[in-house]
Amino acid sequence: MNTLQIGLLYGGATLVALFSGIPIAFALGGVATVFMMVFMPAASVDTIAQNVYEELASITLLTIPLFILKGAAIGKSRAGKDLYDALHTWLHRIPGGLGVAVVLACGLFAAMAGSSPATCSAIGSSGIPEMRRRGYSPGFAAGLVAAGGTLGILLPPSIVLILYAVAAEQSLGRLFLAGLGPGVLLVVLFSGYAMLRWRSEYAAAMATAVAGGERGEILRIDSYTLRQRLAALPRVLPFLLLLLGVMVALYGGIATPSETAGLGAVLALLLIAVIYGAWHLSDLKPIFQGTLGESGMLLMIIGMSLLYSYVMSYLHISQGAAAWIVALHPSKWLLLAAVLVLVVMLGFFLPPVSIILMTAPIILPPLRMAGFDLVWFGVVMAVVMEMGLIHPPVGLNIFVINRIAPDIGLGAVIWGTLPFVVLMAVGVVILSAFPEIAMWLPNLIYG
Repeated sequence: MNTLQIGLLYGGATLVALFSGIPIAFALGGVATVFMMVFMPAASVDTIAQNVYEELASITLLTIPLFILKGAAIGKSRAGKDLYDALHTWLHRIPGGLGVAVVLACGLFAAMAGSSPATCSAIGSSGIPEMRRRGYSPGFAAGLVAAGGTLGILLPPSIVLILYAVAAEQSLGRLFLAGLGPGVLLVVLFSGYAMLRWRSEYAAAMATAVAGGERGEILRIDSYTLRQRLAALPRVLPFLLLLLGVMVALYGGIATPSETAGLGAVLALLLIAVIYGAWHLSDLKPIFQGTLGESGMLLMIIGMSLLYSYVMSYLHISQGAAAWIVALHPSKWLLLAAVLVLVVMLGFFLPPVSIILMTAPIILPPLRMAGFDLVWFGVVMAVVMEMGLIHPPVGLNIFVINRIAPDIGLGAVIWGTLPFVVLMAVGVVILSAFPEIAMWLPNLIYG
């Protein structure tokens, strides 16, 4: 069989395995193992364990369980609710300030926890009921939290950017810095939409009230004294200082990413013990159980994905596909558009981890030859994969919201997220037109 036939068979077998319901890690590992037995020397099967171990024995990947521990510690505390409440008291005078507070709280919590589901759960459990109590439509409230939660895979310490750094052999520090500008851009876009949508719902409620109907809760204006606003800060400031300290240690060259992750995890555990009294075994057990479960699952997917990519490379599938793409001589921007459409399609049924590790050997060489900065492309790819977290059929954040707010129908949640999918697409266009949004900070720090 030639390379094209083997490649088509490899891709077809992968799709069959994935759609059969087999867990992703076992689907990818199983397909890779079968093709090793059929198309590679018999001795190569004996090296499977060694290959997986060597791929996982990376100092960069060590940061993943440590950042997950840090996020689990913060996510299991009431830090998300306190952060949201504090922002609400300070932003209540802004039109749509409640929605803006939700977006900012999601962004800050994502930067502390590094997890999209944890962000949705922590902010949504308090933000969605409050927005609905204040007259926000259920779909709008759910969509706002679901979209805000996606910032967890873009803002550092993003697990997705860590894996991209390994797959693309790029600087993790540069990638983390490059994610800040696009993260702020999305926060601005989401906040702007929240304000416009609030004005629309406010105008509709006002028209109803003027016509003699019931006066909606959205028309009520809250008022907080300076004392109340200052009282909301003490529990939030330590976590913001932790975020600032981790960034200074990482970007200031004081500590390596793995050291920074370990320090952040220890400090997060200390903070929840001091501020919330979470130091008993009953408090810590779910944190460590959640960390072990998520880390084990994620590292299993990473190991099998890397084995899958190794087999694809050995059989010259990835090299052949990359050479075929280059031989087509597509224009620079047509190539980028095709790659991003591919990522969107894969996002329908694969998590970001698998998308990165499976596609990197094929798409990165042509993009590099076309002159794209792979650090810039990494954050653009992260934004596109964010869409996969909130668009059907398997958008993870949609189901997280459905779990924490089961009285909001799944259809309402999906319709509530679609405007934010469009905003993310707009963000990708802006980043393509103005790449400096992502690159000015890493270029300033690292040269």
